[in-house]
Amino acid sequence: MMRTRPLKVALLGCGVVGSEVARIMTTHADDLAARIGAPVELAGVAVRRPCKVREGIDPALITTDATALVKRGDIDVVIEVIGGIEPARTLITTAFEHGASVVSANKALLAEDGAALHAAAEQHGRDLYYEAAVAGAIPLVRPLRESLAGDKVNRVLGIVNGTTNFILDKMDTSGAGYSEALDEATALGYAEADPTADVEGFDAAAKAAILAGIAFHTRVRIGDVHREGITEVTAADIASARRMGCTVKLLAICERAADGQSVTARVHPAMIPLSHPLASVREAYNAVFVEAEAAGQLMFYGPGAGGSPTASAVLGDLVAVCRNKLNEATGPGESAYTRLPVSPMGDVVTRYHISLDVADKPGVLAQVATVFAEKGVSIDTVRQQGKDGEASLVVVTHRASDAALSATVEALRKLDTVRGVASIMRVEGE
Repeated sequence: MMRTRPLKVALLGCGVVGSEVARIMTTHADDLAARIGAPVELAGVAVRRPCKVREGIDPALITTDATALVKRGDIDVVIEVIGGIEPARTLITTAFEHGASVVSANKALLAEDGAALHAAAEQHGRDLYYEAAVAGAIPLVRPLRESLAGDKVNRVLGIVNGTTNFILDKMDTSGAGYSEALDEATALGYAEADPTADVEGFDAAAKAAILAGIAFHTRVRIGDVHREGITEVTAADIASARRMGCTVKLLAICERAADGQSVTARVHPAMIPLSHPLASVREAYNAVFVEAEAAGQLMFYGPGAGGSPTASAVLGDLVAVCRNKLNEATGPGESAYTRLPVSPMGDVVTRYHISLDVADKPGVLAQVATVFAEKGVSIDTVRQQGKDGEASLVVVTHRASDAALSATVEALRKLDTVRGVASIMRVEGE
């Protein structure tokens, strides 16, 4: 039997995502009511620019006083899509204090202060759902929190930023340089006017922190995540990857240590074999591999950003939270019982692709190989090209720690025959 009194929803933010959330709530109102067991009513929309025309939204619902909206006391669910740390953090905790559960798409805030937000939600007996904070429409948070709750997740590996994937894909398929590919991404609306959060890896690092925390039942903040962006990736790197039968992707990698006593979380460009499923993820799409002991390898793929995909995730959370509200229950909260430490990047073991500019004369390869041997880094393959007294030397290692590789590179820079280190890139997926 359907309840006739509507559940009231406050929407904080009405940009690309917020406006799409409002549209779907209106156009799919009957379906949402049938799925929830009660109608949902948009009770207020907090914005910064009230004069802007917002098609399909009653102007009477618009307010610039977000604090007053979440304090009303009759609000059942607050949807937060304004982003950033403040005022979002204060608005969310205030919503809990005044009886509302929260659906958020705020990856930056959750990666920075998720533990405190979960604690506030638990204190007041409210829900905090955030499927839209990671990988847009792709169901990922809920499968990790619920579907795999009885399994042991050992690794999460994926492409979680559409902007950088578009740029790297264009560099790979067209031979364009980084700047050209970025310009195209900006023109098509995939990159912001200030693309720093995407191209420097901040966006992906926030998502990695959230995923690692859920997957390994421990607390991981964005500051725990090793982060490298794609601004230093060159057309030469892409070409070199191609010669190895690889492509370059910005990967978020979260792993449980072999002994189970720690975890790592990192974001950086990496070469992956063309045979790997992630190599075929094109343009602005996202894809994430989850490796669990019982379930094995699972792959989640789809659009990772945009108004409609992100709104889909928000509305899915809204339905779940509203159902909980009707049943006077709450969904899963924070699970951080393992309290596993996050190991530094220096402890991470992987393969490396190193490109060196060297003098084109006898004995160079032997000198370079000696340095690798002295630092305990085993070489897998070497390729050398030379002309007019200058040469390039490409070395691919077997698995080595980041600390050992750093010491090797430092020693290589001291050789008279090494003119410079052109690039260093990790090799994953093998």
